[in-house]
Amino acid sequence: MVACIVAVQSLAEYRLDELARISGVSARNIRAYRERGLLDPPRRVGRSAYYDDYHLSQLMTINQLLRRGFNSAHIAEFFASMRQGADLADILGIQRAIVGPRSDEDRAIPVRPSGAPILGIDPECDEARKLIDYGLAELVDGEVVLKDGMMAGIVARTPDPMLYVHAILRVFESTQKSIDNLAADFVRALEELYTARFGAAHVPKPEEMTELSRIVLDYRDLGDKVIANHLDEAMRAQMVTAVSDFTASILSSGQWHPKALRAAESRKQE
Repeated sequence: MVACIVAVQSLAEYRLDELARISGVSARNIRAYRERGLLDPPRRVGRSAYYDDYHLSQLMTINQLLRRGFNSAHIAEFFASMRQGADLADILGIQRAIVGPRSDEDRAIPVRPSGAPILGIDPECDEARKLIDYGLAELVDGEVVLKDGMMAGIVARTPDPMLYVHAILRVFESTQKSIDNLAADFVRALEELYTARFGAAHVPKPEEMTELSRIVLDYRDLGDKVIANHLDEAMRAQMVTAVSDFTASILSSGQWHPKALRAAESRKQE
């Protein structure tokens, strides 16, 4: 059972001018899309309006559909159907699930208490061996346990832990070389910082060790924060683009239409 909850960064929000800059759609057109029902209304706090990544994804979807030859009336019909038709809403629910507003429960990441949930996978399988070899997991009483409590808490809440294990391994393996290079750049930058502060080939004196230790720890924390923020923004942008591509493809294909869905279902049953 989850012992505690750690809040994660909430969904990004933009004012109108920021949304226009990021999306490449003018503020005037954004207002027009809202009036025509193409764009969901923003969150309002007093006289201020706030948009999020779901609105950004909608704008990118609108742009793609316009480039494919659909006019604003067609697009308005698509989005009206999304809001009213259960069939289309089910298909496109992934859009809001990924970039839409999230509940307080979704925003929280469970943290595994000491000695809590094991992965529940065969310790002899390839995935388990890789997790242990990479230093991500360990064997505890013959069971595979992730070392990072936050990761363990996330995996523990899924009914299919192997699905998340595959994701962990893929991310680790695909980024390992880049992370090693990034760490090497970090050390070189730290060496430059040391030289700038103390001079080349300087041997630190005992009274300088406290300052040196503080600089190293501060620099490491700053590096972690910059990298984490940069990665978060890059992932956010990639997910918004992927979801808008998916939405535009579904809408323009016509496969979302109830008649098309019923026909597809009939073919499966034959």
